[in-house]
Amino acid sequence: MKARIEEDAQGRRHAADPCAAPCPIEAGMRVLGGKWTGSILWHLREGPVRFNDLARMVGGASRKMVADRLRHLEAHGLITRQVRATAPVSVTYEITDYGRTALTALDSLRIWAETSAR
Repeated sequence: MKARIEEDAQGRRHAADPCAAPCPIEAGMRVLGGKWTGSILWHLREGPVRFNDLARMVGGASRKMVADRLRHLEAHGLITRQVRATAPVSVTYEITDYGRTALTALDSLRIWAETSAR
């Protein structure tokens, strides 16, 4: 059903068939809509990236913010984290197959932003 506004006999307006909470768009935005989240996924699209390199790629984001977003993405199954027993220890992040499914939406958003920027 499509949400719509209806008016009753007294002229009061109310939503008929409102979106379930959260609707699919809202649910997707809760995962992908966080600041820097889309950029991080986009930078991981071509292969594993070490944490420090990723933090440099996402200019403007603090290392703490990048770490927080990475934990969020890992918790939702969009990326994997691998700790390598090197000296010093190195941590790499890689997008999962599930995470790759979000790239189509992110690419559409990128195209929309590039073509609608005024």
